[in-house]
Amino acid sequence: MQELPVHVLSMDLRIKTSDYDMPREVADYLDDKIDSIQKLLASDADTARCEVELGRAHGNAQQGDIWRAEIIVHREGQRYVASATGESVNAAIDIAKDEILQQLRKQKGRSFALAKRMGARIKRFARFGSR
Repeated sequence: MQELPVHVLSMDLRIKTSDYDMPREVADYLDDKIDSIQKLLASDADTARCEVELGRAHGNAQQGDIWRAEIIVHREGQRYVASATGESVNAAIDIAKDEILQQLRKQKGRSFALAKRMGARIKRFARFGSR
């Protein structure tokens, strides 16, 4: 039996670093986190764009929340923004990813509820006419 190639949807990903040279480990970690965003977008992933900015937070602090991560997702004419600071780059990425996923899930729930309401109205109209 011949296996057909699987078409993997991938969104446009743009990564920018500010005052920071990203090591390979952080790049791999970021890829794993972006995959969860891409999975949530599902069929919209090929038209979506994700911009990630990583770097040091402003100031010359040596400890505390000195790393910053910002994730911006453009999808269907809408823009979702999540920004976070953390004690490490990975911590900042985690916080920003969780925040952006929360925003995307909230919007997905709204869209589903609207579609469900509209379907109920159409069904009611078809059943009873224009009462």
